Amino acid sequence: MCVIYIHSCLSLSLSVSGLGGADVVLSCSYIEEGGGMGGMGGIGGGAMFSRTPSTLVLRDMAETSDLETVTPYNPPETPNADDLIFEVKVSSVEIPGADILLHADCNEQEVTCEISQYIPRGKDPDALPAHFIGSLQVVGGGLSLTIVLQTLSEEETESGATPLIQSKLKLPLSQSGTLLTQTVYVVYSRSPSVAAPIGGDAALDCGFRQQNDMPPQQEVGLEWRLQHKGHGRRILELKAKEAEGEEGSKVDVEREGASADSALLVSEGNASLSLTKLKVSDEGTYICTVGSGDFQTQQVIQLQITQPPRVSLSEEKLTLDGKSPQKLSCHCHRYYPLDVKVEWLSFPPSAEEAVDFSEEASLSSHRQHSDGTFSLSSHLFLRPSEHPPGTVVTCRVSHPALDAHTEHSLTVETPAEKSYWMILVMLVLTGLFFYQLLK
Repeated sequence: MCVIYIHSCLSLSLSVSGLGGADVVLSCSYIEEGGGMGGMGGIGGGAMFSRTPSTLVLRDMAETSDLETVTPYNPPETPNADDLIFEVKVSSVEIPGADILLHADCNEQEVTCEISQYIPRGKDPDALPAHFIGSLQVVGGGLSLTIVLQTLSEEETESGATPLIQSKLKLPLSQSGTLLTQTVYVVYSRSPSVAAPIGGDAALDCGFRQQNDMPPQQEVGLEWRLQHKGHGRRILELKAKEAEGEEGSKVDVEREGASADSALLVSEGNASLSLTKLKVSDEGTYICTVGSGDFQTQQVIQLQITQPPRVSLSEEKLTLDGKSPQKLSCHCHRYYPLDVKVEWLSFPPSAEEAVDFSEEASLSSHRQHSDGTFSLSSHLFLRPSEHPPGTVVTCRVSHPALDAHTEHSLTVETPAEKSYWMILVMLVLTGLFFYQLLK
């Protein structure tokens, strides 16, 4: 069970609606740009953008049977024309992953929210109903939403007294001082960050939902692009209609092993991309753009390629004779990304704690292979005075692709005792050799 309260440090709260569903209340920023945001749904910040505090109220998101306590949402007692409160009817379009939003407070997850004006394709920016686009993301929670909002017409809002006009948007507000809207289009990803190994496969989750009253034969367009280190390229483009099926769809694939299902795209709104035989060059930011009718927007999915290092020691056995130091190397083979950490630990006999010798070690330069992976070696000189027989020497390696660090160890062995009988035999044999040689 989850008990939810409003805290000033969190951006999300819940309330119970009159229908028994839960309302999600988000603290947002309304973003404006001098030249207009356009209709692609790109929302951001920076010096060219202004931010105005706003509130997003998602009505009747889900049933609250698994929520023990929720905090009631109350609109301002006195409506204010300067307040920006977007009240959203979400029942017209399903929002996948809504339960993650409902439980974000309990899971101590931050929800980021930005709203800006949206212009549907081919529409007059000043035409009514007005449209807005909201970008919601549960930080670290596996959900990212882009929601297109459409203001409700006068007959769908409360009738009565002359409505209050919002000072910034110049749009009529409800009697409670909120801008009444409904969701008409949603593009989402339930896994906005994905990690996969070299040579493996990856499924990049992306999907869309639209109003039920939209034409069923409407064409759906899908484009996947990859951006990495300032360079971009198209991965796949697909256009399909529900009546056409697989045979009638148009697919342009520019990355071998990339695919999307046109039948699932039009029937279920599944715009996911499948990639096979991953390479380091596949890493980057993938942009899933879905267009249907008047609406087109996108989701961003990060793909990280990983490969854990193969670790080995240069010696299988170690015996320190005399006073000369002996070199021991720890090799890390073919890992990705570059971030690898090598530590050297020494456990003297009967010691309770290890001694860290990492500062005495030297590192080779990173060696990059043709497949984009790296290799590196760490070298440590062991001295008999510091590492007596029985000492356990450990190379500990940490890397993002490893769930936990990996260790390789060996024990310093006792030097073999020299046998005087063996020395005597060697002297005799040497004498006989020289005797035969002189004879």
